[in-house]
Amino acid sequence: MIGRIAGRVDVRGKDHVLIDVRGVGYIVYVSERTLAALPRVGEAAALYTDLLVREDNLQLFGFTSLVEKEWHRLLMGVQGIGAKASMAILGTLGPDGVSRAIALGDWASVKAAPGVGPKIAQRVVNELKGKAPDVMAMGAAGIEPAPTLNAPEDDGAVLEAVPAFDTHVASAEAEALSALQNLGYSPSDAARAVAEAAGTDGSADTATLIREALKRLAPKG
Repeated sequence: MIGRIAGRVDVRGKDHVLIDVRGVGYIVYVSERTLAALPRVGEAAALYTDLLVREDNLQLFGFTSLVEKEWHRLLMGVQGIGAKASMAILGTLGPDGVSRAIALGDWASVKAAPGVGPKIAQRVVNELKGKAPDVMAMGAAGIEPAPTLNAPEDDGAVLEAVPAFDTHVASAEAEALSALQNLGYSPSDAARAVAEAAGTDGSADTATLIREALKRLAPKG
């Protein structure tokens, strides 16, 4: 599995880039947001990647962060969502926007992605809502930074496999608080919900605190 690709941008297409890696060009399909974040032709770039294997085709999809890649993996697991729809959702909302929409049950935001109808958008929210706290925890813990997109190239660009997510965590409560504020909750409401969740289980991890806090912040009635 190719987990990361680093090289020089050789061609920029409408929905892909061609990255030269030691003289071999790899076509990597990306969302509109990722394409906009990539450097110009001739400059160094690196992307986390996911390889889609079909009987008659192999396609590489690129992401600026592991959180974005994780959302792509989860979206692809929803019936009716293929690679094109997944990239459209990520391109429209970005990984943080996807986290926000799914955590809050905002299927209308998901529907705003080109080619995604209301039934599919609702299915995405319903099936992935329980996954949102875990992905949000990854981002809050600082696991999401993208590989440097414009750093000088090393002595020959390389393809490398990315290991499982590093789980270094500073403070579960602080990370949960940050994630909730990113969803748009006020600092006071977020702090109250996290404190109540932590009071119930003092050893809870970030994802559990986010999940329990969201229950407390959900509209009553």
